[in-house]
Amino acid sequence: MASLTKQQSRVLTAVQDSDVRFIRLWFPDVLGRLKSVAIVPAELEGAFGEGIGFDGSAVEGFSRVFEADMVLRPDASTFSLLPWRGETEPTARMFCDIHAPDGGPAPADARHVLKRTLARAAEAGFTFYVHPEIEFYLFKSGVVGPDGPEPVDSAGYFDHVNGGTANDFRRSSVQALEDMGISVEFSHHEAGPGQNEIDLRYADALTMADHVMTFRALVKEIAVEQGVHATFMPKPLAGEPGNGMHTHVSLFEGEQNAFFAPGAEYQLSAVGRRFIAGLLHYAPEISAVTNQHVNSYKRLWTGHEAPSYICWGHRNRSALVRVPQYKSGKESSARIEYRGMDSAANPYLAYALMLAAGLKGIEDELELPDEAEDDVWSLTDAERRALGIRALPHNLDHAIALMEDSELVATTLGEEVFDFFLRNKRTEWSGYRDQVTPFELEQLFGSL
Repeated sequence: MASLTKQQSRVLTAVQDSDVRFIRLWFPDVLGRLKSVAIVPAELEGAFGEGIGFDGSAVEGFSRVFEADMVLRPDASTFSLLPWRGETEPTARMFCDIHAPDGGPAPADARHVLKRTLARAAEAGFTFYVHPEIEFYLFKSGVVGPDGPEPVDSAGYFDHVNGGTANDFRRSSVQALEDMGISVEFSHHEAGPGQNEIDLRYADALTMADHVMTFRALVKEIAVEQGVHATFMPKPLAGEPGNGMHTHVSLFEGEQNAFFAPGAEYQLSAVGRRFIAGLLHYAPEISAVTNQHVNSYKRLWTGHEAPSYICWGHRNRSALVRVPQYKSGKESSARIEYRGMDSAANPYLAYALMLAAGLKGIEDELELPDEAEDDVWSLTDAERRALGIRALPHNLDHAIALMEDSELVATTLGEEVFDFFLRNKRTEWSGYRDQVTPFELEQLFGSL
C-alpha cells in the first residue's frame, strides 16, 4: 500500500482523537445530487491507499453497465465532522474524486470537470474565486396540500420575526456551517414567505462547490431536526420570488485581483470587462446547466428581480451581470455578480462553465457591449432589440437546443458528461411536456 500523505495521516489522527465511528464518503452525480457511502475507521487507511470500489452504472451519468467499476478516492483536505450527528456517534465526511480502475480520473466526475477547467485557468495565471448567495424556502412540511406547500411564515425581505422559525433555523445553520469551517458572511430573511438566504464567504471555486453541496445537505438535515421542510426548488410558489444563487466571481493573478484597475470605469480592468463579455456571450449556451430544471425558467420569467435578459450594469438589478460598488481601499473586493444561476444547479459544472465562458471572453478579447442603465424588464421588445439586448432561453427545451450546439459547453464538460446531461434534460422536458396541468383543465375543460 502506498504511504500516506501528511494530510491523510492527520485525518487518521483526527478520527482517532474524536472517536469518529463513521466516515461518509461524498461525491456529486452529474446533476449535482449528493451521493454517499459510509465506512468505519478501520477501512479509512485502505480507502486512502487503494480507494473504495463501487458500481458506477448504478449512479446516473457515471458509466455504462459494461464499464461499471469505479473507485472513490477520498480528498483528505475536505475532512470535517458533521455537527448534526452530535457527539454520541461522531460522524465525519470527505468529498471524493472518482477514478476508473486504471487509476485515471472518471470522465463523468463533476469534480474533475471543474478541476480540469481550473487547471486551464491556472495555465493562464489565474485563480478563480466565488462567493454565492444561496436562497431556499422553509415550509411547515414536505406535504403539498390542495393549496400548495405552506410556508413557515409570511415575512418579507430583511424582516425580523420575533421568535420566528426562520430566525432559529438560520442561527442553527450558520453555527453548524462555522463548526465545519465554512465561513458565512450574511444571513437574512428573503422576499418570499418562508424564504431565506445565507451567503458564504469567498473561496476558490472547487472548495466553494464542495461548500455548496455541504450547505444543501446541512440545511436539509437541520430542517428535519426542527420539523420543517427545506427546498432549493427554483420556483416553489407561484406569485413569489424563486430561489436564486447569485454568484460573485473574481480572478486573481497571484495576490493581485485581475478585475481591479484603478482609475478605470467602476475600477474594472480590461480582463474583467472581457470576462463579463464572455459570460454574456455564452450565457444562453450554459443556461441548461446553470438553470437545469423545467421549473428554473418559471423563476427566470416571472419577475421578482430574476434576470431574463442578457445585459450588464452597475447598480442595475435587472441585469444578468452586475458590477457591484467597489470598496475604496479594498482592491480585493473588485468582482462581478452573475445573477442567472439558481440554487438547484450542480455547482461544479456551473462554476466550470462560468469560468470557461469568462476565459473565452479574455482569450478572444471580446468587446463588452454598452452598459444597460434602464430597467430592462420595462422596455419593449423593440427597444431591447435596438439596444442589442438578447433574451435568456424561455424554457428548458430552448436551453437544451442551445447547449446541444455549443462547442464551449461540449469541450468544457467532456463527451460523457455532455451527452448524459443532454439525455437527462431531454427526458425531463418530455415528461413535463406530456403533462395536462390544472391550468389547462381550468381554462379549457368546461368550455371546449
